[in-house]
Amino acid sequence: MLERIKYILKNKYYLTSILFLIWMLFLDRNDIITQVRHMISLREINQDKEYYREEIEKINKDLRELTSNKEQLEKFARENYLMKKEGEDIFIIVKEEEK
Repeated sequence: MLERIKYILKNKYYLTSILFLIWMLFLDRNDIITQVRHMISLREINQDKEYYREEIEKINKDLRELTSNKEQLEKFARENYLMKKEGEDIFIIVKEEEK
């Protein structure tokens, strides 16, 4: 076993291959650890991208409804901006958190 290790260390091709692998796996700018981090980051970015794409679709749907339906526009203004008609009173009900 010891002789085999000596042979590998003396053989320049084996030694060069081992050093190259060590360099590529751990010391290079694009080593394995960095590649794994990039893959995880890319996965998270793609999830965020899908979430925002769905949100944009919802907002565009709401926009189409608000621009085409006056009753929907009035309901939206009342619920989100607390707008009211002349002579109306607004009551805001706040839910208390349970402890």
